[in-house]
Amino acid sequence: MDFIHPDFLLQNETAKVLYHNYAKDLPIIDYHCHLPAEDIAVDKNFDNITQIWLYGDHYKWRAMRTFGIEEKYITGNATDKEKFLKWAETVPATLRNPLYHWTHLELKRYFGINTLLNPDTAETIYEQTREMLRSGEFSTQKMISSHKVEVVCTTDDPIHDLRYHQKLRLLDTEFKMLPAFRPDKAMDLSDPVSFNEYVRKLEKVSEVEIISISTFLKALRERHDYFHALGCRLSDHGLNYMDAVPFKKSQTKYLFSKILEGKELKETEQAKVRSHILYELALMDPEKGWTQQFHLGALRNNNQRLARKLGADAGFDSIGDFSQAERMSGFLNKLDSTDQLAKTILYNLNPADNAVFATMAGNFNDGTVPGKIQWGAAWWFLDQLDGMTKQINTLSNLGLLSVFVGMLTDSRSFMSYPRHEYFRRLLCNIIGNDVKLGHLPDDEALLGKLVQDVCYYNAKNYFNF
Repeated sequence: MDFIHPDFLLQNETAKVLYHNYAKDLPIIDYHCHLPAEDIAVDKNFDNITQIWLYGDHYKWRAMRTFGIEEKYITGNATDKEKFLKWAETVPATLRNPLYHWTHLELKRYFGINTLLNPDTAETIYEQTREMLRSGEFSTQKMISSHKVEVVCTTDDPIHDLRYHQKLRLLDTEFKMLPAFRPDKAMDLSDPVSFNEYVRKLEKVSEVEIISISTFLKALRERHDYFHALGCRLSDHGLNYMDAVPFKKSQTKYLFSKILEGKELKETEQAKVRSHILYELALMDPEKGWTQQFHLGALRNNNQRLARKLGADAGFDSIGDFSQAERMSGFLNKLDSTDQLAKTILYNLNPADNAVFATMAGNFNDGTVPGKIQWGAAWWFLDQLDGMTKQINTLSNLGLLSVFVGMLTDSRSFMSYPRHEYFRRLLCNIIGNDVKLGHLPDDEALLGKLVQDVCYYNAKNYFNF
C-alpha cells in the first residue's frame, strides 16, 4: 500500500465517512499566509522543485542544519539540484517530524508521486518534477486553483503599494487574493535609526508629513483606508505579547518626539508608545468591519550570528515564554469597555498557553457574532498532529469547536495547501474516535455538519470576504 493512501490518518469507519463524504472536497479559505503577491499576480512558473519547495522554507532549513547539512546546500551557492539532493538525504531522518508527512503528501497531491523520497529516489524525482513544472501546468495561479482555494490573504506591510493585488483584480481568476494589514514595523521602536527610516517611507506612501505621533497615526489610517479599498478585511500583528500598559497621550506625544529626534527610549517608555499605537490601530478595525489577528509569543532571531548573516525568517526563531494573560485581558477589556472590540483571532506559540488563550477568548464573546473572539488554529511550531490535536481538544473543552474558523497555511510555499487536508483528516479522526468510544452520538448528519462548518463554512461566514 502507498504511504499516502486514501485513508491516511483515518483510523476508524466514522472518520473515513466524515472525511470522504463531508470534508475532502470542500473549498479552502486561506485567511493567513505569507505567499508573495507578485508571484501570484504574474502567474509565476518555477524551473524546478527546489525553487518552489526549498527556497524560503525555514522548516526544512532547520531540519537540514540539525541533520548536519552545510549551509552551502541550504541557503548558499550550491545548485538547485545539489540542494534538493541534500534535502532528500535529510528526509529519512525526519521520521515522526511533520515534515515527513508534508513532504510525501505534497509529492502525492501535486505530482502524483507515491515513491518515498530518499537518496536512492531523489535523482528520478527531481527530473520528473522538473519536467512537470516546466509544462506550464504548475503556475502559481493553477496550483492555487487546483486545490479549490477561494481566497488567499497575503501579509502586507502598511507601506506596500499593493500593485500586485491591483493587477490580479483585473484578471479573471478562480480565487481572490486580498491583502492583510501587518503593521509590526510601525511598532518596532527598539532602534531609532531603523524606525525613522520606516517613518520616511510611510510618510512618502501616505503623503502625510509625520512630525508627531498624531500625524504618524494619521498616516497609518491613510494606509488602512487604502488597504480597505483593495479588499483588505484583516489586520495581523506578530508580537511577543499585547502591549497594554497605561499611557497618557501627552506623555506618548513627548516620547514619540524623542524617537523622531533619533533618541533611544527605555523599554518602559517604548511600551507606553507601543500601547498607544496598538490601541489606535485596534480602533480602526471595527470601524470597517475588519477582523484583527494576533500571533503572540515567538522569540525571534535567537542565533544572532547567523541571523546577521542570513537575515530574518531563516530558521532561528523559537517559542518564547512571555507572560500573556494579564496584558491580553487589559487590551481586550479596554476595547470592549467602549464597544470597540473588533472580531479577533488569538494565536499562541507556547503550548503552555493553550488554556489561557482558549478561556481568554470566551471572556469577550458578546452574542453579536458566533465566535466573535476566536482562539486560532495551532500555529507554527504547533501545526502538527500533536499540536493540532491538543488545540482541538482544549478548544472543545473550554469553548465551542462548532464555531471555530479552522485551518490556515501560514506558509510561504505554494505547495502547502495539503496542510488543510492534513487538518481535515485529523479533525475527522478525532471525531470518529469519539464516536467509537461512545463520547459522541453516531449521527452522520450532525457530525458531518460540524466537520463542514469547521473546515469551510465558519470561515466563509465569519470573514465574509
